[in-house]
Amino acid sequence: MNQIIPPTIPPALFAERADAIAQAAAELAASGWTPATSSNFSMRLDAEHAAITISGRDKGHLGRDDIMLVDMQGHAVGTSARPSAETELHTQIYRRWPAMNVVLHTHSRTQSVASRLFAKEGAVRLQGWELQKAIAGQTTHDSELLIPVFPNTQHMPELVAQVDAWLDAGKPLHAYLIDGHGIYTWGRDMAETRRHLEALEFLLGCELDLRRLSA
Repeated sequence: MNQIIPPTIPPALFAERADAIAQAAAELAASGWTPATSSNFSMRLDAEHAAITISGRDKGHLGRDDIMLVDMQGHAVGTSARPSAETELHTQIYRRWPAMNVVLHTHSRTQSVASRLFAKEGAVRLQGWELQKAIAGQTTHDSELLIPVFPNTQHMPELVAQVDAWLDAGKPLHAYLIDGHGIYTWGRDMAETRRHLEALEFLLGCELDLRRLSA
């Protein structure tokens, strides 16, 4: 891929972030969370740019040439490659929270099933689980951790508007599901974001087990 890096971004920084994305993607793919080239991953580079996976690439075998630059409106920068179809959902997070530097979106079986099961309720209400404290800002299992489930659409501005409406209503947001789709979560660095993703995967699995066992 012919990627032109703007002079304001050190090439070593782009390479570092691209390698981090590729490593995380390979590990998540090995867990079965990125089937059939699904999922997308990004990292902020500066206030105006992020590195993100190119659309349609096998997430288990990414290299630097599978990562591209976009601006904070989701437009490709310095390349003719096409970014993930859901790039606007990534850049929305970076615009709303300057402290957030990583966004991970996966399609595990657990996440996908939970998104369908809880879609009518509009959210997954997590309460009483010790692992809720793995999410930044959560200090007790007694608090309620609400993970909204937004309706799916191929029109990204609609999804962006749904997330904006949630935030503009003053509701806390640490992650969200998309009906029939998967999960989005984010953090200040890759380690924190991976922790969020793994904790939520476990908690969603527990909620599915409770539903099944109490049926």
